[in-house]
Amino acid sequence: MSYKISLEIFEGPLDLLLHLVKQNHLEIETIPIASITDQYLRYLEMMEALDLEVAGEFLVVAATLMQIKSRALLPPETLPPADAEEPDPAQELIARLKEYQKFKQAAEQLAGREKERMVQYVRPVAREDVPSETEEFIDASLFDLLTAFSQFMSADMAKAAHEVLQEQFTVEDKVAYLRQIVSEKKRLSFTDLFRRSRSKPEAIATFLALLELIRMKEFGIVQSQLFGDIEIVLREAA
Repeated sequence: MSYKISLEIFEGPLDLLLHLVKQNHLEIETIPIASITDQYLRYLEMMEALDLEVAGEFLVVAATLMQIKSRALLPPETLPPADAEEPDPAQELIARLKEYQKFKQAAEQLAGREKERMVQYVRPVAREDVPSETEEFIDASLFDLLTAFSQFMSADMAKAAHEVLQEQFTVEDKVAYLRQIVSEKKRLSFTDLFRRSRSKPEAIATFLALLELIRMKEFGIVQSQLFGDIEIVLREAA
């Protein structure tokens, strides 16, 4: 599939690490590098399988994780002494991650205050098909989307009948399709959307179209709770 979407418009490698930390209910200071490295590389493989343009920084962090993992497997006597001037890549990465988390939390707090001010001065028309003011929603991330899509592909697509479909699917066609269906419903479950796909190529085209519409800020993706079901909403409704 020739349609390319750059991940630079979404989250970066530190966002992926923070996602894995939250997903595994870990503390940054006690990250099991071997496990996190394997999960991180699986996400990169998933992105490459979808033919997404992975920013170089993702690969730099991957190399750092593999270096840390390799050091952890070495016998203690082969490692440099603790007082050596050589920096510990694990501690450096953890420090970067903690600092990035602080900036990210500060940005989220500022965004939350901005939303509160908007609610005070703008009262939207109530609709049954749009998240109401009494519902609590949080923004989902690219990696939540990748996780949900991977689970769908491994479960639902495995159950699909092995039939040869002659129909060709393009991302451009799916962009138009998604605009129509989401504008009608205003809010659509990620699971319901992809259950409409009859084949792997159709599911991939739909997923890339969804990323494109998120990139263009036409769609938003939200969850009622962390790692919960993903809802696709029009940006104005998000």
